[in-house]
Amino acid sequence: MKVLVTGARGFIGRALHDALQRAGDSVVAFPRMPSSADLVSPLAPESAFNTIIHLAARVHVMRDTAADPLSAFREVNVGHTLQFAARAAASGVRRFVFVSSVKVHGEATERGRPFTEHDTPAPQDPYAISKWEAEQGLRDIAARTGMEVVIIRPPLVYGPGVKANFASLMRAVQRGLPLPLGAVDNLRSLVGLDNLVDFIITCARHPAAANQTFLVSDGVDVSTPALVRAMARAAVCPVRLVPVPVALLSMGASLIGKRAAVQRVIQNLQLDMSKARNVLQWTPPFTLDEGLRRAFVRSEE
Repeated sequence: MKVLVTGARGFIGRALHDALQRAGDSVVAFPRMPSSADLVSPLAPESAFNTIIHLAARVHVMRDTAADPLSAFREVNVGHTLQFAARAAASGVRRFVFVSSVKVHGEATERGRPFTEHDTPAPQDPYAISKWEAEQGLRDIAARTGMEVVIIRPPLVYGPGVKANFASLMRAVQRGLPLPLGAVDNLRSLVGLDNLVDFIITCARHPAAANQTFLVSDGVDVSTPALVRAMARAAVCPVRLVPVPVALLSMGASLIGKRAAVQRVIQNLQLDMSKARNVLQWTPPFTLDEGLRRAFVRSEE
């Protein structure tokens, strides 16, 4: 398989690029979102890519400083993506794999009622709206050109090199800090970096993936306290969970401007990945514990 990976210097892109190379694929790494001027060279007919895996994007940030965040997200995640995909189709690319986000579905689920691919999308922030609009545009390009489009909607991705809140939680566990999360009773789906990379490659290769949308996860839902305990096992350190009432936790978070971050660790967000299992016969190669061990060990190297 000759494949072009955009966003190849990012958290997911580096791991994907390395995995494709280990598998013997011919890989061209494009570090960022292609601009109009970039579209000619990497997708010239003589390049003969049969697959593009599109990771490059304007990513979700907690405090966006753009004057108009939605326009900024649309410019990159919708406009540039669709321009790039149209050029790819015109150049004879067979399959375009687009990594979207579970945020297309919304920010939370009712316990025991996971998101499925059949649910009506309900994006709530500019990043999620831009991803949903890009998905719709890509389906239109597929219908008009015959290029196969595969859409993947992952939840939070963890692994070596993870940043933001997950990295902060890892560091807090390693330092043995008391965490006020012992009373949280929720269920969340996550996906380890190595599992996601394996799934992306499956979607790039499998005939049945053509023009499909998939949710993907580690295949097990965990509460926030269970996740912290799993982190402690992976880091081989004691865990200190303090059972602070969730209402008090939310109130305190609002007072210090951390409400959105705390909501993410107390709400439910479950994914049903049965379509990936049934259509692609895919199962996650690594468990949550294995993924966390790999994250802690490799993040210390």
